[in-house]
Amino acid sequence: MQTVSEKKAVKLNGFFALLMIFILIALDVILFISGVRANDPSFLWYFFPITFLIIISLAGLITVQPNDSRVIIFFGSYSGTVRETGFWWINPFTIKRKVTLRIRNFNSDKIKVNDLRGNPIEIAAVIVWRVFDTSRAVFDVDNYEEFVAIQSETAIRSLTSEYPYDGEEDKASLRGSPQEIAEALQKQVQSRLEIAGVEVVEARISHLAYAQEIAQAMLRRQQAEAIVAARQKIVEGAVGMVESALLALSQQNIVQLDEDKKATMVNNLMVALVSEREMQPVINTGTLYQ
Repeated sequence: MQTVSEKKAVKLNGFFALLMIFILIALDVILFISGVRANDPSFLWYFFPITFLIIISLAGLITVQPNDSRVIIFFGSYSGTVRETGFWWINPFTIKRKVTLRIRNFNSDKIKVNDLRGNPIEIAAVIVWRVFDTSRAVFDVDNYEEFVAIQSETAIRSLTSEYPYDGEEDKASLRGSPQEIAEALQKQVQSRLEIAGVEVVEARISHLAYAQEIAQAMLRRQQAEAIVAARQKIVEGAVGMVESALLALSQQNIVQLDEDKKATMVNNLMVALVSEREMQPVINTGTLYQ
């Protein structure tokens, strides 16, 4: 495929061109008045060509606003692009196609796709983009706006299949590594839109959730994982507290415990500390018969 590179178009100052048009109008009016007064129809040989030239010249005047451009096409051939803001005059026989250079957003629809583990999820993203090469945007693709939409959704699907929804702490995941996912998405979209002369300024996931058919099951799994993690922390804390209690009793010689009594004490403390319900203490005041 032949790629067209952007180049500057030949243009004239619009105010200078407008002055020339006014001069032609004044000349045309003088010719008309002189011909009518002299009753000489030969002036028409000059009047009509000049009138036609004035009308055609007016079609060459264009105004380019900031962050705007005009792609100039002369009988099917690319003549260049006008990016400079201001009032200009271009060959009136050319097609002047407007291409905006402003930053634009593409909000993708929520699409259903499988993640790395095969779980169906719903995902959507926001792509911030702008045109950096007007010739590619006009000539290398049929409709660059539609091209951005289709290729962005394709990149989102491709990226989703490379990462799990949830992952371990040391591994990237769609939910746990938003910055890394955003950078990877931007690279994927940019590689696909380069051919259209489009620059991706930023790409972010705007919606991420499990698909409706597995949402409840995944919610229960997440709750179970959270409970297991919490219980693990509780057990670790309880073990540390029991160890500190036994060490303090031993160092301060408060009471001498044999191995059986230590085991009983550890059992009671662990039950009291780890239990989810509030424990009721039982005080042993000694036996009735010594």
